[in-house]
Amino acid sequence: MIAIDNLLDFFLETRQYSEAICKPLEIEDYVVQPIVDVSPPKWHLGHTTWFFEEFILKAHLKNYQIFDDDFSFVFNSYYEAVGKRVVRSDRGNMSRPSVKRVYEYRSYVTAAIKTLFEIEQSKNLNDLLEIGIHHEKQHQELLLTDIKYILGNNPLQPKYSETFLDNPIENHEQDWVSVKEGIYEIGHDSEGFCYDNELGFHKVYLHDFEISNKLVTNGEYIDFIKNNGYKKFELWHAEGWDWVNQNNIKTPMYWHQIDDVWYYYTAQGLQRIALNAPLCHISYFEAFAFSQWKNCRIPTEFEWEIAQQFFPWGKRWEWTESAYLPYPKYQKADGALGEYNGKFMVNQKVLRGGSVATSNKHTRYTYRNFFQPNLRWQFTGLRLAK
Repeated sequence: MIAIDNLLDFFLETRQYSEAICKPLEIEDYVVQPIVDVSPPKWHLGHTTWFFEEFILKAHLKNYQIFDDDFSFVFNSYYEAVGKRVVRSDRGNMSRPSVKRVYEYRSYVTAAIKTLFEIEQSKNLNDLLEIGIHHEKQHQELLLTDIKYILGNNPLQPKYSETFLDNPIENHEQDWVSVKEGIYEIGHDSEGFCYDNELGFHKVYLHDFEISNKLVTNGEYIDFIKNNGYKKFELWHAEGWDWVNQNNIKTPMYWHQIDDVWYYYTAQGLQRIALNAPLCHISYFEAFAFSQWKNCRIPTEFEWEIAQQFFPWGKRWEWTESAYLPYPKYQKADGALGEYNGKFMVNQKVLRGGSVATSNKHTRYTYRNFFQPNLRWQFTGLRLAK
């Protein structure tokens, strides 16, 4: 368990970073919601604050006065046990509460958390605060990806930041890492923080396999496009082929071909594509089709976890061939926090690693991210296996 002073520092550092992410925004940017998967930045700031109020302050700080009785309805995300909430697709319709009011809410709740932990400390409270911190860190990544979508779909494609770098280069030579068949141990088995979906330390049997020590690059993917990869039905799952045709998908998200030159939208605005940068913003469907084209495959999450010690990772969330399912003896937490992961274990694929948008002190090699196979607004990429 983290010492309370360090945990409070961690909490304050996390709260400050969320606001630093939003600092480059104009006030108008805070309310935009172009698609249902993207939430307005104002909503993220409020929701992460509501989480601390709902799950810690209301139950544990004596005589705590709720900041605003309407905020639970406005900022609850998917917690059925907590009560009614604004429909997800309507988050961008709320011009009120104002951005100013949301920042006041953040200050109010942050101060109340400090007060609580100055007068009461327990393992249960510390565990709740740690979950709240990492919950906010998850939303910091969502803030960055949602801001990119908001600005990247603005016809002017404005810059977000000169310092956030979307496309770091992997400078090492591509090679194949060989892993021998055998029985391996999977899952979280240390005292550090993890989510419940990482628990259930267990054994798996793996066959011999090879995995690339380097992510697929933009240049490699351009070759796939030039070779009519998006037009060859035999490369795609049936559902993926339907997705390509129904949505007229021809490139990864944010890519543009202008006068036969490839560009993509980045935090610095529209830039010429770096051919040797890791591929990004692809769906699982695209990852699968590309791997088929290369006569390779996508690694399972278990192969990735065992092999990750042999290559650098963390620049892209990496699609795996594993369905998002519970580990052996998985147990949901009691109450509303039991809704955090377990109820989403259907129709989703696991991603491993982390990305350039993942917050500091948040990821680990057992971390199981998960999304539906058509989604690609996150910093998603691909590592091949065979």
